Amino acid sequence: MSYVIALINQKGGVGKTTTAVNLAASLAATRRRVLLIDMDPQGNATMGSGVEKNDLQHSIYEAMVGKAELDAVCCKGLDAGYDLLPANSDLTAAEVELLSMSMKEYRLRYLLAHVRKQYDYVLIDCPPALNMLTVNAMAAAQGVIIPVQCEYYALEGLAALLNTIRQVQKTVNEGLKIEGLLRTMYDGRNSLSREVSGQLSAHFGDQLFRTLIPRNVRLAEAPSHGMPVITYDRQSKGSIAYLALAGELLRKSDASVTTAEVAA
Repeated sequence: MSYVIALINQKGGVGKTTTAVNLAASLAATRRRVLLIDMDPQGNATMGSGVEKNDLQHSIYEAMVGKAELDAVCCKGLDAGYDLLPANSDLTAAEVELLSMSMKEYRLRYLLAHVRKQYDYVLIDCPPALNMLTVNAMAAAQGVIIPVQCEYYALEGLAALLNTIRQVQKTVNEGLKIEGLLRTMYDGRNSLSREVSGQLSAHFGDQLFRTLIPRNVRLAEAPSHGMPVITYDRQSKGSIAYLALAGELLRKSDASVTTAEVAA
């Protein structure tokens, strides 16, 4: 049974999609079976996986509103090693259509119930908004990863996001947990990056991933070529960082399984 993780931050430009694509590719490189779901109408994770969003016959939108089966929507991320449920601007309409549906918060959970045995990890790239699409992602997930940029205003909005997660835990998914906060766009030569990283460490402690995602030219270039950085330049600092993050996540998952077995 797969482990489902939503990547969430209502702020744009924090490295959320970059993390979704590159963590998916890095987990796939460890021979895990991975599904990446693009839940953002901008379709950036789709494009970053080498799939042209404007040429899609079906997208996650059709699956969410019952117009297509997941098998018809699912495709391969080119040169990425994972499966993809792609998105484009059609997904904007799902936000409105979901409001009139029964059990609207659980549409994605119900869809994934049919395919979770096929994957080890399912990653969901959420839109930069706390809307019904994001709620669906959190209702379907077991854990959330929160990318936070090491820049000014890094902590802004985090309190509201953490409160939303608590509300979801109380109302639609009591098993949801925070997998960790991930520091992105880190530049160790920059005093502000070091200061913000220290603030995050002081505030969140063990909830912070040890891995730091650096500012890296190759990491920034890879999406324009429709590739994860591990495919574009495996030796780059960005690629090495996301492989390290995948390793850290796998160790966390193994520890959680061991703890559960001991408790049982």
